[in-house]
Amino acid sequence: MRVSLNLRIAATLIGLGLAAGCTNASSTEGSADPTGTSDPTVASSVDQAAVALLPADVKDKGVLTVAMDASYPPFQFFDTDNKTIIGFDVDLSNALAAKLGLEAKQVNAGFDTILPGLAAKKYDIGESAFSVTPERAKTVDFVNYLRNGSGIAVKAGNPLGLEMDPSMFCGRAIAAQKGSTQGIEQLPQISKDCVAAGQKPVDVLLFPSQNDANLAVTSGRADAVMADSIALSTLAEQSNGQFEMAPGKDYDSALMGIALPKGSALTPALQAAVDAVYADGKFAQIVAKWGLPDSAMLDSED
Repeated sequence: MRVSLNLRIAATLIGLGLAAGCTNASSTEGSADPTGTSDPTVASSVDQAAVALLPADVKDKGVLTVAMDASYPPFQFFDTDNKTIIGFDVDLSNALAAKLGLEAKQVNAGFDTILPGLAAKKYDIGESAFSVTPERAKTVDFVNYLRNGSGIAVKAGNPLGLEMDPSMFCGRAIAAQKGSTQGIEQLPQISKDCVAAGQKPVDVLLFPSQNDANLAVTSGRADAVMADSIALSTLAEQSNGQFEMAPGKDYDSALMGIALPKGSALTPALQAAVDAVYADGKFAQIVAKWGLPDSAMLDSED
């Protein structure tokens, strides 16, 4: 199973992110992995305690609408048919919906449009590897489900000798996805620190999709790309020798959360569903299926 998954990820990264950045995240809908409900790592029984917490409108609808940006392996990305969304967040959203006695409907959306879309009631939840930040928490609520930090990926061979050391970013062009924590918080702060230290600012290059940000490195427009370390590790491993992770520890490890509209009545039910998939081992199985590190799972302190 792992071999076929790696081939699908590689084909997606090379065909979409590295060749032309042609996956334009929009309102296109995608179905879940065809193996979803029959895959033992995804199939999940109903949790009646979680169901009891569902608001009536969601329960009556029978569908959990999940927004995600399908340009971010291994969390969510298009399969080789360029239509079907697969990945960690797809499998998890299917498992969470099953706990709630619902069917998950994954909808592809531009990353920076998801949180506004939640406020506009276009989606029930946004599950797209969101880092939980105080700024985002002003407009949405989060149910935590993972922990991750930021890393940088560079061209194979690391010709500039970059490391995951913010002081080395001064005067360099670093790509990131528009709306990402790296793009709107981390890189701007690193740039300010560079200037305060008498160095040149970071040339922060923002792109509409992660595929486009990756392409900026292979095309020579950017010196490196900064994103969640898990996503970049997948990029490096499956890029056919075009990328590698720069050495160094993750930068600013943070919680990742599933986003909901502020004050959503669905939040307690979703929290119960997340607790249930952790408790019955389904979460760990999905983590293993998509090659996420065990360290990404929450512990009792989270």
